Amino acid sequence: MRVLGIDPSLQSTGFGIVEENRGALSPVAYGVIKPRAKLAFHLKLAEIKAEIETLVRTYGPAEVSIENAFYAQNQKTALILGQVRGAVLVAVAATGCALAEYSALEIKKAVTGYGQADKEQVLTMVRSLLAIDDEAMPLDASDALAAAICHLNARQYRAKIGDEDAS
Repeated sequence: MRVLGIDPSLQSTGFGIVEENRGALSPVAYGVIKPRAKLAFHLKLAEIKAEIETLVRTYGPAEVSIENAFYAQNQKTALILGQVRGAVLVAVAATGCALAEYSALEIKKAVTGYGQADKEQVLTMVRSLLAIDDEAMPLDASDALAAAICHLNARQYRAKIGDEDAS
């Protein structure tokens, strides 16, 4: 199964695509979507939406995992992040992919074992789990890959619980 993880942000939306095959995880693609700085706000949102749609068409993930923001330093930041998430959610809905949302704590715990891990710890674990030798990997991309890993782990856990209930 292939999952697209997304770490939404107006300046640098991280994306990461991870494929699970017989329990082994492998990276497919990752990076950041950086709308042009001089664009008007609504055009930045449109650019993020279009890039997400392109990623889904290009890589064909079965599902999408996004970080569910529950914390922002101030109201303006929270409002902007909410609007970016809205653009991402509309893009995902337009592609027909299933969507899962996880808190930052759940994502960090899934990859580091500690929900309060910092971005550098997440980066280190993502690189280790996916055997990525990229010293220049952007933090937003590693957060997005972590969201994809979190979802794949959650799906695997739910499948095991379902199997146990069935027997």
